[in-house]
Amino acid sequence: THPTTSQPSPGRFAEVYAALLEDHESVVSIHISEKLSGTVDSARQAADMTDPKRVRVIDSEVVSMSLGLITLVASALAAQDLDATAIESRVRAMRSQLHTYFSVATLEFLRRGGRIGRASALLGSVLQVKPVLCIRDGLVTPLERVRTFDRALNRVVELTREVNNGKGVCLIVGHADAQADAERVGRELEPIADTLMIQPLGPVVGAHAGPGVVGVGCYPADLFPLGIKPALSSAATSPPRA
Repeated sequence: THPTTSQPSPGRFAEVYAALLEDHESVVSIHISEKLSGTVDSARQAADMTDPKRVRVIDSEVVSMSLGLITLVASALAAQDLDATAIESRVRAMRSQLHTYFSVATLEFLRRGGRIGRASALLGSVLQVKPVLCIRDGLVTPLERVRTFDRALNRVVELTREVNNGKGVCLIVGHADAQADAERVGRELEPIADTLMIQPLGPVVGAHAGPGVVGVGCYPADLFPLGIKPALSSAATSPPRA
């Protein structure tokens, strides 16, 4: 049986917002694309239940790695004592500059979970191909089809390099049970990275993308350099896979 996921209830969000507002002037609540999840809707209902003037709910229009990056930016802005209005404005302005590229071992998990979006056009292919996907307009969108997963990862690296405008890139490499592949991608992107983290995907994204998925969330570093670059693991790169 394919695992199912569900967003937190408005009541649960309201509890968290109320607790935060006891010690803070406002809350900036940033979430996964509303075209892929009902989380934003739950959060908006909760804001109305608590204090809509003090709770700012933002649809990030992205997922996972890119959502993590924009949340780090918001946190850094808050640490600089910017108010909620300024943080919300900055986050909304950056959304169009966030890029998410990834490949999956199979489209079956996206299909079963109902998150396949525009990539459904690839399901009928009789060719044994691996998709290169992105998040565009808040939806999973196909970019290319290549013959092997190794080539798909090469394209993810190339697409990420294209985001670099000469000032470097802030990026997170995410994976589901594919640490060696993720580290290989990280090593290839390290020379252009202002920020580089390699992280396992959470259970919700992992359930819908399936094991083996590797992706990159990124944006041009000159928008907001984070300067986070832990040492990469020395684990060996996995051999090419079909």
